[in-house]
Amino acid sequence: MFPFPRSLAWPPPQQPMLPLLQVPDSATDSARSYPKRHRSPSPPLSAVGPSRNQYNNRFATHSQNRRWVNPDLKRRRLSSLKRQRRWIEAENARAFSTSKGDPIVMMSYNILGDHNCRNHTKLYDRIPVKFTEWESRKQLIFLEITERNPDIVCLQEVDQVQDVLDYMKERGYDGIHKGRSGDYKDGCATFWKKTRFRLLEDDSIDFSTFNLSNNVAQVLVLEVQEGRQLVVGNIHVLFSPRRGDIKLGQIRMLLERANFLSRKWGDIPIILAGDFNSTPRSVLYEFLSSQEIDVSLHNRLKMSGMDPMDFVRWRREYIWTEEELLNAIGDLEGTKIKSPIKLWSSYASIKGPSITRGPNDEPLATTCHSKFRGTVDYLWYSAEIACLRVLDTLPIHLLKERGGLPSEEIGSDHLALVAEFAFVDYVSSESDDEDTKSTDSSEVSTEHTALSGSY
Repeated sequence: MFPFPRSLAWPPPQQPMLPLLQVPDSATDSARSYPKRHRSPSPPLSAVGPSRNQYNNRFATHSQNRRWVNPDLKRRRLSSLKRQRRWIEAENARAFSTSKGDPIVMMSYNILGDHNCRNHTKLYDRIPVKFTEWESRKQLIFLEITERNPDIVCLQEVDQVQDVLDYMKERGYDGIHKGRSGDYKDGCATFWKKTRFRLLEDDSIDFSTFNLSNNVAQVLVLEVQEGRQLVVGNIHVLFSPRRGDIKLGQIRMLLERANFLSRKWGDIPIILAGDFNSTPRSVLYEFLSSQEIDVSLHNRLKMSGMDPMDFVRWRREYIWTEEELLNAIGDLEGTKIKSPIKLWSSYASIKGPSITRGPNDEPLATTCHSKFRGTVDYLWYSAEIACLRVLDTLPIHLLKERGGLPSEEIGSDHLALVAEFAFVDYVSSESDDEDTKSTDSSEVSTEHTALSGSY
């Protein structure tokens, strides 16, 4: 195509056309001078389009005419988060000798209280406002529970109590809610399928009565239809990273109460769920997994592991006050504290991919917002029960892409932990005679008297 109208095409009509295949006859022909070509007048720019400079800068001209879009607000097409969560089965899951009955699926989920979400907006400054509103978040939370279909559900930060109770009742659950005292609106709630479980005992803890902040915990005894009993604990440990003494005291009391109910009902197994507000590298995690620590070797300001500076060694030794020792240990007889229960972490007991696992084979992150990203939620279990499989968490990069949680698919700033457990047939050793049983029963009776007086 011509870049300008045919009427102005070159050469002009007055110029003679030279033969295209004319070959010179001699050397003189090669030096023959041909008529000089004359450039035809250029048509106006309006007729031929942009000038040469304009043509070379056509991309710049195009970008200047485009509508500007803020890249921070331009949302990319992201992969589904829920599809990334897969079940991971224990290597010897099928080798367990289990009792009759189906496995027990258990969920621990910090659902992010509506009051906390509205009053801590700085934690969610990268999240669209519509994803932080309770009316939209609760639908995603309820959908998560429906899709996972757990037998037992342990929730933390429950402040919209009626919404949660109504939904769980519609889904066939019975449950108990324990709210925090004071001005705080949230609390813990534990639910179980009423077609499969029966509540035998409820023993909740209000830590404010022991000067251990106003957090709460629940300890229940449930009976499965197959005839087995189970102790279920649900706790939301104090957040404050520098109050390691109070955090340790709350965990200590939960373990003592769960152990007491376990022995009271015949050494039945225990599962403890909740938001422990301590990372896998923390002293509090060490206490839960190894049963014993010496608090004098640690700084109570650095026991939760939620601050990177918690792992920097101090040059001077931290001196515990009597009040801090009472909070952490419960007495002044020493500086060592020992757990009465041997516990295993459900996620750490099943090896997962490196893209989702971190220290101690725990998930890299169970919570993610603009101020913190890491693991603070756990499902702990005792002997006579085995963890068959767990629902793996998400890779870090998927959480970073969304600026944290909540998101369009997840209604909380925490991920729901889901694990499947089964009772393991217990075979008593030959050394268990009647004298040992009578001694154990007397110890349980003595401990019950002491606990009833202190609690």
